[in-house]
Amino acid sequence: MTQDTAHVSLTGGNLPLEPNAFVGREGDVEELVELLGVARLVTLCGAGGIGKSRLAVRVAAQVAAGFPGGVWLVELAEAVRGDLVEPRVAAVLGVKAEPPRPLSDTLIDALGDRNLLMIIDNCESLIEESARFCRAVLTVCPAVRMLTTSREPLRVAGETVWRVPPLSLPRTGAHDLAGSEAVRLFVDRAGAASRGFAVTEQNAGEIASLCEALDGMPLAIELAAALCRVLTVEQIHARIRDRFRLLSAGDRMAPARHQTLRATVDWSYQQLNDPERILLRRLAVFTGGWTLDMAEQVCAGDGLWADDVLRVLCDLVDKSLVLADAEVAGETRYRMLETIRQYAAEQLDTSGEEAALRRRHRDHMIEVAGRIHRTIVRRPRPTWDEICPMLVLLDELQANVWAAVRWSAEADDPESALRLLVLLRWPTIAGGRFTPADEWLDRLLAVGPAELPPDVRGDALVLRGQVAFGQGDPDTARVACTAAAELCRATDLHGPLSGALAILAWVAIYQRRPERARAFLDEALEAVRRVDDPWHEMVIRSMEGTFALSEGRAKESQRSFEAALAIAHELDNHWAAPVALIGLAQVAWLRGDLGEARAYYEQALDLLQDITAHWQTITCLAGLGRIALAQGDLATARVRLIESLRLCQGTGQRLGVARRIETLAQLALAEEDDRRAVRLAGASAAIRSAMGGAVLPSGFGARMEELLQPARARLGDALVAQLWAYGQEMSQDQAVRYALQGDDQSDAPLMVGRHPVAAPLTTLTGREWEIAGLIARGLSNKAIADELVISPATAARHVANILAKLGFSSRTQVATWVIEQNRG
Repeated sequence: MTQDTAHVSLTGGNLPLEPNAFVGREGDVEELVELLGVARLVTLCGAGGIGKSRLAVRVAAQVAAGFPGGVWLVELAEAVRGDLVEPRVAAVLGVKAEPPRPLSDTLIDALGDRNLLMIIDNCESLIEESARFCRAVLTVCPAVRMLTTSREPLRVAGETVWRVPPLSLPRTGAHDLAGSEAVRLFVDRAGAASRGFAVTEQNAGEIASLCEALDGMPLAIELAAALCRVLTVEQIHARIRDRFRLLSAGDRMAPARHQTLRATVDWSYQQLNDPERILLRRLAVFTGGWTLDMAEQVCAGDGLWADDVLRVLCDLVDKSLVLADAEVAGETRYRMLETIRQYAAEQLDTSGEEAALRRRHRDHMIEVAGRIHRTIVRRPRPTWDEICPMLVLLDELQANVWAAVRWSAEADDPESALRLLVLLRWPTIAGGRFTPADEWLDRLLAVGPAELPPDVRGDALVLRGQVAFGQGDPDTARVACTAAAELCRATDLHGPLSGALAILAWVAIYQRRPERARAFLDEALEAVRRVDDPWHEMVIRSMEGTFALSEGRAKESQRSFEAALAIAHELDNHWAAPVALIGLAQVAWLRGDLGEARAYYEQALDLLQDITAHWQTITCLAGLGRIALAQGDLATARVRLIESLRLCQGTGQRLGVARRIETLAQLALAEEDDRRAVRLAGASAAIRSAMGGAVLPSGFGARMEELLQPARARLGDALVAQLWAYGQEMSQDQAVRYALQGDDQSDAPLMVGRHPVAAPLTTLTGREWEIAGLIARGLSNKAIADELVISPATAARHVANILAKLGFSSRTQVATWVIEQNRG
């Protein structure tokens, strides 16, 4: 901040006018105004470019009227080591030296009991001198208040340190950008740089992503916005990875270290001592964040003792280069702004020690994963209170996990990468972290079989199958687990064999091949008992329950889920217990006991509050939504189903998204919004169709007909077909946005001829409805042929079409459905 600008004429002082609009930070200004009313020394701390100086001037302008002695700005930006603070203060206040009297004494006398506010900007330039001066003033000048800015605290008695945060970013998934301070600043500065700049539907997402990539740092955002005079937002965002080269043309009148982003960070780095520089560059090996233990394990050595890491880390926090972000599972989590991390990564690259640090980081992540795995499966069994904090911490370390996997793959060490992924199997599956696990597993398993030990390859193939099935890709799951089963049988690896057989049984259930499912389950149980693995036995018992439920055997299903729940309780496992509870809820639903089903879902959801288990949480929310819908509580149904869809969309589970949208279509029908119901039904069917080999669930076509029949009666066949076409043409993202918000432009009147008019594939023809009615009367194919005077072969073909369209596997299901429809 420079002082060669016009001065505000208040009651004295030299507060500069603001050169352009002050954007955002309304709450920060209000809080600091209140703070200055009670604290005599407030230090605004933060990284270079975070906006400390600008904020200080804005706050000072707000309180200026309360200081008869004026508001005085003392700028230390151009100071160099060895300079003194007193001459700069004296020059601003107009105080003359009185040789041989020390200037500090003259200044103290001049300040006396004057009621004024002094801003000392950029104290880090002369941190010790600034601290001494502020302490002297606070000691003998009772009416003087001081507002300082610095990249580190002054550490003076009576100092209140206020950390300046980045500008707020757009909320995840929000389309209204006006609430983001970072976006507002970018738009304001971009408009000043380019007269034709405007926020559009096309660039809004790019603006939000760009501001997020720049950490909400005002200096970086202003430098990026200035480029709008020569580049589009999309071009700027595409080049932001090389931010130091891109953001290199700032205000010519600003201090040199604020004219480019690199200069700002360079200056901070140059002020560090050797241990601080060593630790800062080594910390760049972490992605997303780290704990003290991680820093000590990975970064110590070669010039930095492990015992010194805590002290040096604290110094980096004080200097605003590292953020003490939050407490996670009883440990403080640290991180760097991405701009700082990229700079530190450059220093690590040129230091020659990056490869060694990456290896240590990877090995440490394997050790952490191994510790978590051993805790989960150890004997005697751990309590959930022991497991849960480790899982919460693991959630925070996901970026480090994938960074370690990536480095191992690039270093031609697929075995280590696969060992890490396999050790994290249960958190990966329970947490629904299927992406990018699928891509990495495919890449790592592509190496020749001889390059991997059988146990590593077998476990990794099973994990690939589990991930694929979780993504609704049974074909990939079958291929991976078939290969795993063959390898495990040949090498007597009974543990992974049970896992492979369990997934093959899931696939067989999904594809309605009950004989194969039963055979796989029996073999899986035999294999798991040979290794005494109650965890896997519990999984297989739950699968038995699912299998029985799929065949309508409610009592047998309940016994299996109760057996699984008993094992889960014995293990005190809050991942596994909800699986069994969800199964029991589905059994209760099949029996028509919605109250009991709701109770089971709520018990499961309660166990999931403190952990990441997306699939289970999604299922519970969706189940509670369906129950509320069935009971006519449409408001509760909407809340639960929307929660479920939002979470499902974030996991990348296409099949889950399709299911949630289908249920929201049923809700729209109940709300008598037929147009919306048909669109959503079409969108759900399109998502399923895009999945290729996915088998439609039992009764899918029947559920579609239940949606479409009332709509046809009220809207007519032609309009329903056109609405269905609208839904079919939506992308998954468009469908989700429409389901969540209903603001899609397709709510506008339909234009005839704009979309191809085609009846939904589930639609039964008039003849098929007639034959379905005869099936409900119990007639055989021959009897149907006689009744309608058609050939038995034609009757059989019609029956096959009806089964395919409705998604049923038996005539009994068709008969039951028709009877229920006639009751309605």
